[in-house]
Parts: sequence; structure tokens; C-alpha cells
Amino acid sequence: MNKKQIKFIAGSIIIVAAIGYLVVTGISKTSVYYLTVSELLSKGDSVFGQGIRVEGKVMDGSIKKAPSALKVDFKITDSSKDISVHYEGVIPDLFEDGRDVVVEGKYSREGVFMAHTLLTSCPSKYESKGKSHPQEAKKI
Repeated sequence: MNKKQIKFIAGSIIIVAAIGYLVVTGISKTSVYYLTVSELLSKGDSVFGQGIRVEGKVMDGSIKKAPSALKVDFKITDSSKDISVHYEGVIPDLFEDGRDVVVEGKYSREGVFMAHTLLTSCPSKYESKGKSHPQEAKKI
């Protein structure tokens, strides 16, 4: 092999290694699953300042929207423990009391979850309420 081919192969290996490194670090930083409120609180000091996702149900009567409508404070619970959440941003249309939500952000030492992402789950209005399925319906 001549010097040009060796340089090309070495350069290709370096580029492939750099891309592989970026993919692995990118996946490890964004592949955060969500915790329940109880799991978050059981982790103690190790979660302060860390980017995490927390799942819970919005507690009835806890929503306090700012006049600007881009800030909201509320509490989420997993039926055994609850935490306060502060969110600034566009509030989803489906956000309301009793709704299951996933918040992404950081938990502060003051006990408030500072969310930068607020996701609501879709209501189960599309599920069948009756006992029979369309396959079981009788033909007329």
C-alpha cells in the first residue's frame, strides 16, 4: 500500500470511531426512562440537579396558572407521595386535574421539580366502553 491509501484508511477509522463515540454518548444521555414520584424521593440527594423524567397524576385542585399562561405550578402524585412542579412553557391542551403527566427537568433542593418539558397522556376515550367488540357484534 502506498502512503495515500494508508492515510485514507487511518482517516476513515478516525471518522468512524468519532461517529460511534457521538452515537453512544448521545444515546446514553437521552435514554432516560421516567421515575415515579416515590422512586424519585427514595433516591435522596443523588437526584438533585440531574436531568430526569418523572411520571405522576396531577393532583386535583393543585394547578395554579400564572396570568401570562406560560407558567404553571402544580403537584403530581403516584398515590403514595407527591411533589411540587414548576413548569414554564406552552401548556398542553389536555393538561388538567387528574391527568397522567410526564415532566422532564431537574429536582431542586427546595423540593420543587423544575420542569422544562410537560407531556400529557391521551385520554382513553377511544377504548371500547361496552363488553362486546366489533368482531362479536351481531349482523342485522
